[in-house]
Amino acid sequence: MLFQPPALIETTVHARLPDALRMKGRSSGWSFGKDHAHLHSFLEGPAFDRDGNLFVTDIPYGRILKLAPDGAWSVVAEYDGWPNGLAIHRDGRIFIADHLKGLLQLDAATGGVETVLGHIRREGLKGLNDLTFARNGDLYFTDQGQTGLQDPSGRVYRMRADGQIDLLIDNVPSPNGLVLTPDEKFLLVAVTRANQIWRLPLHPDGTTSKVAAFIQLSGGLAGPDGLAMNGAGGLAVAHCGLGAVWIFDRLGQPLYRVQSCEGLATTNLAYGGMNGRSVFITESDTGTILRAELPDAGASLYSHL
Repeated sequence: MLFQPPALIETTVHARLPDALRMKGRSSGWSFGKDHAHLHSFLEGPAFDRDGNLFVTDIPYGRILKLAPDGAWSVVAEYDGWPNGLAIHRDGRIFIADHLKGLLQLDAATGGVETVLGHIRREGLKGLNDLTFARNGDLYFTDQGQTGLQDPSGRVYRMRADGQIDLLIDNVPSPNGLVLTPDEKFLLVAVTRANQIWRLPLHPDGTTSKVAAFIQLSGGLAGPDGLAMNGAGGLAVAHCGLGAVWIFDRLGQPLYRVQSCEGLATTNLAYGGMNGRSVFITESDTGTILRAELPDAGASLYSHL
């Protein structure tokens, strides 16, 4: 199906990781296939707290960083893991999808990190990637590992507020970012190696069926990564390896292309700003946070309190 070319929206650099916080002369086991000598950081997982602080992860060096509203950077935590996705619970607790250690909880005041879920029924995890909360406190997360078209065994889980773990699907070629629709009847999942967004119906009995490819992307050197929902039910998709964020309407029709003014590694995004119409994007290769102004505000994260 052919569409009109989406309108182009430009970005600016909102913030750049200071040189003092860029790693030099260190290597990381996470950087398989990457140039160790130039891996100063790899920022992902942006999430705002109620005070306007932007938290991001630095995967290869096990760091959680904070960008304050006044532009000051600080290291909140540094530990021996590979933190990828980050989400803030309705009560303010910070949760991390760690590729190496599983599901973690962070105490932002002390920098302490503790394991919430390191395995499921005595089976190890492939490598968690991202996570998102439902209004009732249920947590959805992706277990990506090194899956792809050569090994379509990535998994999507739900951890209910009472601790019960549900395996929703286990045949995904690289499940990555995920977000719930406003009515929470569907879970949208970025399937990176297939260049698709999948749509999982969430049935009242806790199961899913009739999973469909909702959006098919093309091009780029990686695929869809982080997702975010706006208040109109539209979907924002960070297309890593293409240097773009796509904005689709609730039917999956493309409306806007948000173009990176830096590199191609547009990995994750979060809505914020005074009116919620700003989108903040991690460009991981250059260690920058990009910003663009959008017509529709992001979905409220804390309106259910």
